[in-house]
Amino acid sequence: MAKGRRRAHRIGDKPGADERAAPPIWRPQPAGDPYAAYADRVWDFAPSPGAPVAAVNEAGLRSLVQEWRRGRATRTLGQVISDTYIAILSVLMIGAMAVNVLINSQATSAACDTAACLNGRMLVPWGMYFALGALALSLARIFGPVLASSAEGFWLLLAPVRRAPFLRGRLWAALGLGWVVAAVAMAAVAGVAGEPPAVIAAWSLAAGFTASGAVAWAALEQSHERSGRARVVQALFAAGAVGAFGLMVGVAGGWLTLAPPPWHGAAPWAFAGLGIAATVGAALAARRRLEEFHSLRLTSGGSLVSGLQGAMFGLDLGLMRDILVDRKAIERGHVRPTRGRGAGVAALVWRDAQRLLRFPQPLLGVAAAVLAPYACEAVGLSLMAPWLSALALMLALIPTLGALRVLSRTRGLARTFPFSTGQIRTALFVVPGILAFLWALLVAPAFAGVVGEWGGVWCRPPASRWPAGPPACSAPCAGRRPRASTSASP
Repeated sequence: MAKGRRRAHRIGDKPGADERAAPPIWRPQPAGDPYAAYADRVWDFAPSPGAPVAAVNEAGLRSLVQEWRRGRATRTLGQVISDTYIAILSVLMIGAMAVNVLINSQATSAACDTAACLNGRMLVPWGMYFALGALALSLARIFGPVLASSAEGFWLLLAPVRRAPFLRGRLWAALGLGWVVAAVAMAAVAGVAGEPPAVIAAWSLAAGFTASGAVAWAALEQSHERSGRARVVQALFAAGAVGAFGLMVGVAGGWLTLAPPPWHGAAPWAFAGLGIAATVGAALAARRRLEEFHSLRLTSGGSLVSGLQGAMFGLDLGLMRDILVDRKAIERGHVRPTRGRGAGVAALVWRDAQRLLRFPQPLLGVAAAVLAPYACEAVGLSLMAPWLSALALMLALIPTLGALRVLSRTRGLARTFPFSTGQIRTALFVVPGILAFLWALLVAPAFAGVVGEWGGVWCRPPASRWPAGPPACSAPCAGRRPRASTSASP
């Protein structure tokens, strides 16, 4: 206590210890010109209204962007290849297996020399030609086909520079991609059907140039901000594909007999010539209108591609379809709400049926899967018909299992329903199961009434397994967990 008093006494003896510093008083200053100190400075960074504006070199700007991206890359090309050697080996192995299957299938198809096989083999390239044309036009209309990323749309497309140097490469890339994919697909299918090399080359050129012409015309329509004409032409291509495959079904079933017309050999070359003319004309017209492409339409296609890439890396076909459905719903703008029916799990079944009626596009896939066994029978691939048919139906049923995918992977949403997991999944598979049963009935004539039903059974487990999410490795593989013993140990 004494030390504390002495210390307080010493502090109190200092001069000014009891006096506290008064805070400064703020007084408003008279308002003045804040730029008065810079009155004599010459601001020469803004061009005068009468001075000529220097043109921007788009090529230099594009090279600057590429240099900026490469300078911030974290890996070299060699490192990327070394990290993906497993994927490269897998692609090589699967490619070798696919080539082996194509060679064996071509030999099997060529050995079938009956009238039904010859007529069916004649109709396969026709159906694929119209189907690839419809697919190319549909994808080009959905994605753009000319597109740009969100960053490019914000920094480059909104800047006072010309868009043509940036979009020209995108246009040529879309045309080249359409040509390559269509030509390779046609060559593979025609090769499986057992066509000779000259016919395969002719139909591949026809499909490639027709697809590139469709993409070029879709780009021209994109510059005009219209899609009605593309929808009409797409419907015509789809009708041609349905007609060709329908004739194939009639030939395979023995209901029709067709004789090849005299102009059958010249048809693919005529289609190739029309495709070249359409490609050149539409591409040049679209190239002249590159400055008229709307930036919002360009960036929307780029965002759609980036979203589908993430789903594609996970092989999530259901998520890819959900992204496309969301895009279509945004374009539509609004829908009319419908009231549900039923109680219990029946309400989930009814909602699934309402969803299918609102977006009936998956029914087209199921209808196309019906043609798979008949097409195999028509070209003499009876041994591969069950596997190819089950694969086609599996891919067709995946879009109908959207609700199953969402409730299986969103456990919090599933727990809001007063049902068990088994009841929810069973209810959500009722509508796809009915479609699979109808498919089995429709393809029964192609398999003498036996194999068709088994094909419908084979497709259900993989179709339901795909959207249900990855398996739980921590759960028991088979059987059930042993019950806990309640008796006391001796």
